Amino acid sequence: MLRLFNTMSRRNEEFIPLNPPNVGLYTCGPTVYSYIHIGNLRTFLFEDVLRRYLKFKGFKVTQVMNITDIDDKTIKGANEAGISLAEFTERFTNAFFEDIAAVGIEPAEYYPRATEHIGDMVSLIRRILENGYAYERDGSIYFDVSKFGPYGALSGVKPTLCQIRSRIDQDEYEKQDVRDFALWKAAKPGEPSWDTEFGRGRPGWHIECSAMSMRYLGETFDIHTGGVDNIFPHHENEIAQSRAATGKPLARYWLHSEHLLMDKSKMAKSAGNIYTLREITAMGYKPRQVRYFLLSAHYRKQLNFSLDALSQAAGSLARIDDFVTSLRSASCSNSDNPAIAQCISECERGFEGAMDEDLNMSKAMGVFFTFIRSVNELMSRGEISENDRSSINSLLERVNSVIGVIELGREVELSQEEKELIKMRREARRAGDWASADRLREQLKERGIIIEDTKDGIRIKRLH
Repeated sequence: MLRLFNTMSRRNEEFIPLNPPNVGLYTCGPTVYSYIHIGNLRTFLFEDVLRRYLKFKGFKVTQVMNITDIDDKTIKGANEAGISLAEFTERFTNAFFEDIAAVGIEPAEYYPRATEHIGDMVSLIRRILENGYAYERDGSIYFDVSKFGPYGALSGVKPTLCQIRSRIDQDEYEKQDVRDFALWKAAKPGEPSWDTEFGRGRPGWHIECSAMSMRYLGETFDIHTGGVDNIFPHHENEIAQSRAATGKPLARYWLHSEHLLMDKSKMAKSAGNIYTLREITAMGYKPRQVRYFLLSAHYRKQLNFSLDALSQAAGSLARIDDFVTSLRSASCSNSDNPAIAQCISECERGFEGAMDEDLNMSKAMGVFFTFIRSVNELMSRGEISENDRSSINSLLERVNSVIGVIELGREVELSQEEKELIKMRREARRAGDWASADRLREQLKERGIIIEDTKDGIRIKRLH
């Protein structure tokens, strides 16, 4: 039974979709004014694992991830670059897609762009106005926080009378700064704008996600996610304006990923303590190593980034790679080993049980590494069959459908003679005949085959 921590209720809840097996999932996407950093990437990877695990559990997922291509930051960036908003945001939108593909994030079903859904936003604002939750001032339209009693249910931030008697036009503001927020902003010089029934202007940031999520998932859907930074004001405002328009809850489960830290401070562009994926890969790290590191801690726990921590994660990933290599080259017996079946069963139960506990990835990976150690021991004694190997591969495929870091397709092509030499070396080592083992290693090296002995088995490489 899958249980997820719902920020709204502040407790773990059994996940029951509105229309099983279908699941509507809205994930807050990037604001395309710069390259995303790995703190952003941690949230996107959490959402990827959520999507993958829902599919693992048999659900059919429809994921919507917005592209915010019109807000204060994108407008400022385009103006400073001296180019159009569309040209400016297209560059970083393309970079975003390149980065998430590099770390193996599955594509969402929909990537709506805010500038392509102005009509949906206008229609939603009209409904809010008609229901008495908004007002117009100087060509702009503001949400009246005082009219929405449940305001603060998600974040715990409650407005006071002095706060709600003022208005705020900027998209983001201080965490305790509760004021009436802009749904529609009157046109200003140097800003893109659209002709609408409200006059010429542009949408506020918060209305964008409400309009686009409803467009593709309906007025109420299953899961809304984002980083903890989104809880207030963005998600709090989404909830208020959406319910004011429809009278219904926007989402039934709210999930939020914690910060990635660097030197114990939140990683953020404004603080200047960021790394992009491009900078890290330029140092020689692989995107899948970054993926593994960012998934190594529970999504609701802060994770501290350092190059040393990334290197340690790369070492753990190498243990998985070594296991896959050893499995391919392992000598097989003629009879199936019931111990292998038991290892597989224990891994399946433990992995799924951990992931059912609010996507406890660190616990799930602990189960997986216990499985690797047990099977390595059996392989070292030649106590697996071809059927066992096939069953292990099936398990690896199933686990990898969630974690997305195992290179199942990577294989060193070996001739039959090379396979026989590796088998003979393994048997020599098992018999303690180290001289013969070293001689066979040199024969393999002459053929371009490098054998590395590790605590988790052998690693096979071919020199090019």
